[in-house]
This record gives sequence, structure tokens and C-alpha cells, in this order.
Amino acid sequence: MSTDIWVGNWRPHRPRGPIAALYSSPGPKYGLPTNVGFQLHDPSRFRAPAYSFGTRRFQELESCSPGPGYLVPPNMTMRGRDGIPAYSIYGRPRDINPFKTPGPGRYCPEKAGRLAYPSAPIYSLASRTKEFENDQTPGPAAYGLPPMMGPKVVNKSTAPNYSIYGRSMIGSFYEDLSKTPGPCNYRLVDPSIYKNRPPHYSMLARNMPPGDNTTKPGPGAYSPEKYAQQRGLTFGIRHSDYVAPLIVDVAE
Repeated sequence: MSTDIWVGNWRPHRPRGPIAALYSSPGPKYGLPTNVGFQLHDPSRFRAPAYSFGTRRFQELESCSPGPGYLVPPNMTMRGRDGIPAYSIYGRPRDINPFKTPGPGRYCPEKAGRLAYPSAPIYSLASRTKEFENDQTPGPAAYGLPPMMGPKVVNKSTAPNYSIYGRSMIGSFYEDLSKTPGPCNYRLVDPSIYKNRPPHYSMLARNMPPGDNTTKPGPGAYSPEKYAQQRGLTFGIRHSDYVAPLIVDVAE
């Protein structure tokens, strides 16, 4: 082969490994399900019934019968024991306990009450057994009966109902397109600003008169009963100690 037909230094050679361009299928990566066996069988193919072999049964034990090992007594016949009747002597049985039946005086029929006389049926409420401890059954108050008025009555026909919606603020007849403030948005002006101001008088607080802040004993501080025994009459002097005495008899 001439070398003129080759361009460049590349020459055809055998590929080192499989090339994906040589295969039109995804290759051996995808495997079809098997048509043999029962598990992972191709669902598009018919699958015959499968039967499994059970485990081997235990071997039967050897015969438990004694076989001809019994020694038949010589006096035993097909009709029973052969020979004269034999009797055995047992011990004396114990005396039977006497009956302890109560007498007529032990009965009190008047105390029987409703057990001996006809009465109305009586029922008692017993406590809940342990079987219903974890019972989550709802009680009568958990069920709600359907209403008998309104549009949601189950078994009765109702009149047509109409609901009144709120007034829309957009597109209504009173929509304020100019955004003009209403009367409530204006502040009330004091008339004394643009008219003659009247006289104003202020009221001061009340002035408290000054008082005596000294502490004084109250009625409970006095104990007149302590001075009742010391009360008495005394004679005082009639003249002063500083006045000269009156002398009538003068010695000559």
C-alpha cells in the first residue's frame, strides 16, 4: 500500500477496548429477565406453577409396644380368669361426719326484704373493668347533632339563603376620587383667636392655715385613777413669812 494516500502521521489500528460507537444497543449493561425459574421471571412470558419440596420427615420411632414380651398368666383364658372367686379384706371405713343443718330458729325470713318479697328491679353501677382501661371510645358528649335551622339541615329542604356583603370602597357611588378631607379632619379653632378674648380667671389651690405641730398627749395618756387615793385637804398659812409679827405687850 502506497503511503501517498495517508494524510498526517495517523494510521488505522486495532482498538484497545470496546468503543460505544461500535454498538447500537446499550451493551451488556442491561440484562433481560430470565425465563427459567419462578423468581425474577419475565412477566411477559408464561410462568408455570412452581412446587417446593418439603423437609424430610422424621423417621418414625421404633415400635413402643412390648410385643410378645408379656407373660400371660396360665389361668387367664379368653373368657376371663379361671379359678375360684377370691376376696380381699379392706380397712374399716371412717364414720361419716354428722350433718350440721341449722334449726328453724336460725332462719330470719323477716330480714330477707326484697329477696323474699316482690319488689321493683334495682340496678347498681359498677366500676369499669380493666379491659376498658385503654378504651378510647368517645362518650355521648363527643357527638354533635346536625342543626335543625339554617341551610345545613340534613333531611329537610331549606329556603334560598342570601348573604349581604360589605360595601366596596372601589367603584362605589361614594368613592372619593379627589381625596377631599371630611369635616372631622379639620381642627376646631378657638374663637378667642379671631375675636375679642374674654377675661380669664384662674383658681388656686386652698391655703391651709398654719397650725401647732407640737405633740400633745391624748385622753388615753392620763391616768386619773392613780391620783384618787392622794386627794385630801390641807391647811395653809394665813400670813406671809415675810410680814413682821404683831407685838401687843411691849416691855417697859
